[in-house]
Amino acid sequence: MAVGVREYAKISEIKGPLLVIEGVSGVSYDEIVEVELESGEKRRGKVLEVSKRAAVVQVFEGTTGISLQGTTVRFLGKTLEIPVSEDMLGRVFNSLGEPIDSGPRIIPEDVRDINGAPLNPYARAYPSEFIQTGISAIDGMNTLVRGQKLPIFSGSGLPHNKLAAQIARQATVRGKEEEFAVVFAAMGIKYDDFLFFKRFFEETGALSRVAMFVNLADEPAMMRLLTPRAALTLAEYLAFERDMHVLVILTDMTSYAEALREISSAREEVPGRQGYPGYTYSDLASIYERAGRTHDKKGSITQMPILTMPNDDITHPIPDLTGYITEGQIVLGRDLHNKGIYPPINVLMSLSRLMKEGIGKGKTREDHSEVSNQLYAAYSRGVEVRGLATIVGEESLSERERRYLKFADLFERRFLSQGERENRSIEDTLGIAWDILSTLPEEELTNIREEYIKKYHPAYRSG
Repeated sequence: MAVGVREYAKISEIKGPLLVIEGVSGVSYDEIVEVELESGEKRRGKVLEVSKRAAVVQVFEGTTGISLQGTTVRFLGKTLEIPVSEDMLGRVFNSLGEPIDSGPRIIPEDVRDINGAPLNPYARAYPSEFIQTGISAIDGMNTLVRGQKLPIFSGSGLPHNKLAAQIARQATVRGKEEEFAVVFAAMGIKYDDFLFFKRFFEETGALSRVAMFVNLADEPAMMRLLTPRAALTLAEYLAFERDMHVLVILTDMTSYAEALREISSAREEVPGRQGYPGYTYSDLASIYERAGRTHDKKGSITQMPILTMPNDDITHPIPDLTGYITEGQIVLGRDLHNKGIYPPINVLMSLSRLMKEGIGKGKTREDHSEVSNQLYAAYSRGVEVRGLATIVGEESLSERERRYLKFADLFERRFLSQGERENRSIEDTLGIAWDILSTLPEEELTNIREEYIKKYHPAYRSG
C-alpha cells in the first residue's frame, strides 16, 4: 500500500451519494478516496466532512451497487489532481479530465490540483485589453476585456448555446490570434446539446483551439461540481505556464448551483435562500475569481459564465449572486427573441463595468465610447416612444418621436441582429452604428463631439 494511504471497511451508512465511514483517523477535508466494491469495481470520491471518528465521503460515480459489507474504502492522502497539457486543445474530456473522444491518451506535461491556487492580489494586473467577439451588441456596447468576468444571463428556450458557441469560435485578442485558446465547460447538458457544440466546433474549424469538458444531465451531481474546476485548472496552466490568452465559457452555472443544492440537501445542511446552501456565494466566487491576469505573465484568463434564469427572473439567487462577483452581465431578452432577433441581447439591461478600460484610441477606435453612449441614449428614447405609441397611436407622435421610433427598429434589425456565423470586426460594428445614427438629425447626436461627427458621419464621409 502506498505511503499515506489508509484503508477502512466499516461503512456505517449509505445516504444518496454519500458514504459515512466510521473509525477513521488522520483524514483531511477534500481528500480523495478510492472505493472498491466486492465485485472489484473501483470508484472515486472525496471527503466532505470529518469528525473525530467518522468521515462523510461523496462518491463521484454515485453509490448504486455499493453495500455496507464487502466494500473497502481507501483514503489516498491527497486532493483531486488532473493531468494538464497543451495537447488537450482540440480534445473532449469528462469532469475528471479523462478523454471521451476516442482519441489517444494525453501525456501530461504537469499534474495540477483541481482547486487551483489563488492569484496574489498584489500580482493582479487591471484588465485593459479589448477582446473582439465579432458580435456587435457585445463589442460595441458591452465590450469584453482580457481578464474580465462577464456572464450571460439567459432564459429557458433562448439561444444561449448558439451564442456561447459563436463566441468560442470567433473570440480573438486582436493582434494575438495565434495565442488565443478556448476552454469550454458544459455542465448538466443534454446529449443533443453536447453533439451541437461538438459538431459546431468541428464544422467551423475551431475545435483545434478548443478544449471541451462535458458533464451530461444523467451523470451524478458531484461530477457537475468538478467540471468547471477541471476546466479552469487547464486554463490556468495554458495561461500562466504557456502564455496563452484563454477564454473560459461555463454553461450552465444554474445547473451547477442545482447540483450544489442537491448535495447540500443530502448532507442535511440548513438551507438558505430558495434552498441553496448558505455558502453558495463563496462557492461561486471560488470559480469566478479564477479569472484574471498578472503583471509578470503574458497570458490571461477571461470568463464568460452562462446562467439560465428560472422564469426569466433576474433576481433569482444564482444570477443575483453572480452579479455581485462579476464585472457586469449580458442579458438575453425574450421580446427580442420573439421578434426573430439573433442574438437577442437586451443592451439596456446589460453592462460591462470594465468596458471603458478596453476601448478608445489604440485599442478599438477613438469614437467608440461616445458612439456607444449615443446608441444607448437614442435606443432608450426609441423604446420609450414605442411604449407611448401603443397608447396614443403612431399618428399622434411628433416628427422627432417618429425618428426615434424608426431608429429603435433599425437598431434592432441592423445593429443587434446578425448571422450565427457572421463575424464583425469592431470597424464593421462602428460603421453600422454610424449608419443608423445618421437617420437622426445631427443636432440630436449630443453625446458625440463635433470632430468625430465630421470624421465618421456618413454625410461627411460621402462629401
